[in-house]
Amino acid sequence: MGTRLANRILSFDEETGELVGEAGVSLAEIVRLLTPRGWFSPVTPGTKFVTLGGMVSSDVHGKNHHCEGCFGAHVKSLKMRLADESIVECSPEQYSDLFYGTIGGMGLLGHILEVRFTMQRIPSQWIWMESERVDNIDEFLAALGKAAPSWPMTMGWIDCLNTGSSMGRGILMAGRWATAEESRFKRVPEGREVTFPVDLPNWALNPTTAKLFNTAYYWKHMAKRMEGLVTPDTFFYPLDAILEWNRAYGPRGFTQYQCVIPRAAGAPAVREFMNLLTKLGGASPLCVIKDCGPEGQGVLSFPLEGTSIAIDMAMSADLQRIVDRLNEFVIATGGRIYLTKDRLTRSDHFRAMEPRLDRFFALREKYDPGRRLRSAQSKRLFGDPG
Repeated sequence: MGTRLANRILSFDEETGELVGEAGVSLAEIVRLLTPRGWFSPVTPGTKFVTLGGMVSSDVHGKNHHCEGCFGAHVKSLKMRLADESIVECSPEQYSDLFYGTIGGMGLLGHILEVRFTMQRIPSQWIWMESERVDNIDEFLAALGKAAPSWPMTMGWIDCLNTGSSMGRGILMAGRWATAEESRFKRVPEGREVTFPVDLPNWALNPTTAKLFNTAYYWKHMAKRMEGLVTPDTFFYPLDAILEWNRAYGPRGFTQYQCVIPRAAGAPAVREFMNLLTKLGGASPLCVIKDCGPEGQGVLSFPLEGTSIAIDMAMSADLQRIVDRLNEFVIATGGRIYLTKDRLTRSDHFRAMEPRLDRFFALREKYDPGRRLRSAQSKRLFGDPG
């Protein structure tokens, strides 16, 4: 059931930052209306073209996960329509099992109608960002670990096509909201959006062109270290400035794969994952690495304490094999994949990496025994009826 027409902000408390919105309100609209008034979402994914309902169902995380957790940690209550058509309010105090099952539950326990959560007060409309060019994956992981205690927001782009001593080189970005004095009270310019003009042929993005792009992007960061003011759009949503950028992959399209390698597995496991990715041919120009904090309370929430890696991959006849091999490695480390970005994971692989699954199945049996709520993904992973 769609929610795009249910897109109203129902209330906002200027004193506490509490916002109540319908599930179809977009993050882009919330950012547009409230950033100039000194408020921002406590957690944001890498795109603002998402809805409140989607943010809850995916329990989205962002560059500040090591400090603020997932979006669900800031949700106070949900209004939901259940499979039997009843409407309930759930929160940590009432229908708590439904509340935590819905956070990260991919919409399978009920139709989210309204979301109540707390916005974050910000001192200015600008981000103070420090970026650093890093030579390889081992240095990158060390730099991420060093930045986490000092910066509330960290992430990095890494070159997963390079091999040898420079494998995993990239650009580490750390940021915080700039003070009013640092921003000099400047107005944030309106962002300029451009549309990717054509569908490139499938062959245009290939290992050679991807390596050329990665090399150019890496050395574009000419100084070893840079710092200064950037806009929130530049810091949080760089790809949103290019509408329909997926056309760069051609008619074949692409998918994204995201996993988290637990901290307990150590840096060698992350390095081995990157080596495997490159060896299998699944690497691409867009590979993002982030530091994750402790696991959240959502029954199927994605992050756990460790290193998150997200890769865009062009669709191909070999992609299922690549995803299978990556999943086998992730299972061996005790990690997991992000359901929101999953298209190809097999049912047995997901069960092997998800010890919380029986608890989620029990919630589905309680709130939707007839499996009225299902998706293409739930059919593939959970065996739901067609």
